[in-house]
Amino acid sequence: AIGGHPIARNNLACQEEEDGRLDRAVKHWVIAANLGNDVSLRSLRKFIKKGLVGKEEYASALCGYQTAVDATKSHQRELAESFKAMCEEKSSQSE
Repeated sequence: AIGGHPIARNNLACQEEEDGRLDRAVKHWVIAANLGNDVSLRSLRKFIKKGLVGKEEYASALCGYQTAVDATKSHQRELAESFKAMCEEKSSQSE
């Protein structure tokens, strides 16, 4: 997790939540959301509703999440995704 893997951060957050260390869980979820992990962002949203995460903290994580997601977008990636969808569609039609 220290190396910055978002799924590892999310897993750490879940473990911290189970252990009752919600402040630490929130920190891990914020870091994971800033790395583009949508599961962590949803967890933070859940904790806003419980009053354990402030709206400013969530807004900051949301901005970081969007920045990370935008950084992974490229024309080549979009072409690959549309090609994959087309192949999956043809595969399901032939079954």
